[in-house]
Amino acid sequence: MAAEHLDVLVVGAGLSGIGAGYYLQRRLPGKSYAILESRAELGGTWSLFRYPGIRSDSDMYTFGYSFRPWTADKSISDGDLILNYLRETAAEHGIDRHIRYRQRALSATWSSRDAHWLVEAEAGEAKERRQYCCKFLYLCCGYYDYAGGHAPEFPGRDEFRGAVVHPQAWPEDLDYAGKRVVVIGSGATAVTLVPAMAAAAAHVTMLQRSPTYVTSLPARDAVATWLRRHLPARAAHRLARAKNIALTMFFFAFARGAPEAFKRLIRHAQKKFLPADYAFDTHFNPSYQPWDQRLCLVPDGDLFKSIRAGKASIVTDRIDTFTAEGVRLQSGQTLPADVIVTATGLKLQACGGLRIDVDGRTLDLGRSHTYKGVMLSDVPNLAFCVGYTNASWTLRADLASQFVCRLIAHMDRHGFAQVVPKATAADLEPSLPLLDFKSGYVLRALDEFPQQGARAPWRLRQNYLVDLFGLKFGAVADGTLAFSRTATDAAAEPRKAAA
Repeated sequence: MAAEHLDVLVVGAGLSGIGAGYYLQRRLPGKSYAILESRAELGGTWSLFRYPGIRSDSDMYTFGYSFRPWTADKSISDGDLILNYLRETAAEHGIDRHIRYRQRALSATWSSRDAHWLVEAEAGEAKERRQYCCKFLYLCCGYYDYAGGHAPEFPGRDEFRGAVVHPQAWPEDLDYAGKRVVVIGSGATAVTLVPAMAAAAAHVTMLQRSPTYVTSLPARDAVATWLRRHLPARAAHRLARAKNIALTMFFFAFARGAPEAFKRLIRHAQKKFLPADYAFDTHFNPSYQPWDQRLCLVPDGDLFKSIRAGKASIVTDRIDTFTAEGVRLQSGQTLPADVIVTATGLKLQACGGLRIDVDGRTLDLGRSHTYKGVMLSDVPNLAFCVGYTNASWTLRADLASQFVCRLIAHMDRHGFAQVVPKATAADLEPSLPLLDFKSGYVLRALDEFPQQGARAPWRLRQNYLVDLFGLKFGAVADGTLAFSRTATDAAAEPRKAAA
């Protein structure tokens, strides 16, 4: 089997992969690259998820790319508009011509002797094997398992006579008009589904085991709209983006530094939409601190409005069993249902499930450590893209791709063939989870993901300004990266970060 040779191979044609293609073309115009996409279309999450009301949970001035202004009306945007934005971006810059669809990367094998990766993929329904040889491998496959979401086994599920669906596998022909719907869950997917389905359903009940922090945000950004009317598109986009970055960082710091005051602020916002005698402490008083899990945003208070209008309600209880007619709770109450939606979370998957071998050694991702949240300890010429949990994914994805391009350019200038992050024991102790988050979907997969160390550059700070200086403006040659020209050179004395 003949391998196709490339300078850079990107895995994943979602938000991160398309951004990577743009920066590779702009910053490294002489480099050959391809993007492997396991599905039949680009867009990643935004082409996979088709449930009613799907939308961004970050503003589009930061969730969109820095290099392509977001011009639609809504700042908290519908999923179909985001998918169109990604398609248009890929077509406008010719990135779509580099995407190899229906090709799932299975394994990546590094050879220090040859200074390249050999990536094996399966193509199409026939699962025909393909091989790619590349000098640098960039994993932009996010961290969701696209094969299926988290689906706990509920007692009595087979007894229920209606439809049971998971948002990740939404049936195109599901008819819920005029029907009673129970949505199990309290995260971003659930709070999106409830008002969207309530518009057509007889009634929608959000059944939650425990409350989540939920607050309203205007769907349209008035400041950004004013800027677009009075300034050129690119200047308006940059100012709106900077404003929203600053606000996001401020509110995160506020939530962490003064959690009780932050809770009062959220309660005050909720009271604008719900009756004063509403059972806030039962349904909107989480047991954890703000930003231990991601804050749920509801544009223009749509969830609260559905509750106030009587089209939706929240029940906080635990499930005893499904019955033929609905869901019986541990309190003894029964929720009648024609449709049950199990918005019970996602499964995480590190590096797209790729098996990674380095000079005959299979990498145990759970025992590796991240360098600047972009590379892995003792793994040559490989980077991965992961976004923020406390802000827009794209803010960090942009910086990661720019760093990869700077790193490759640095290697070219100095004639290096290999680069490896090298850590000391002191750098890594104590080890911390890569995702310092207490959401269930994160906790279930912690052992499968790399860890972070105790100090920079092995610490992922979840801070845009720190990353801006570290990834975009900081020296590539930082004394931690070991560079070499050949396998012999690497074995003898790796060159640490030449100036």
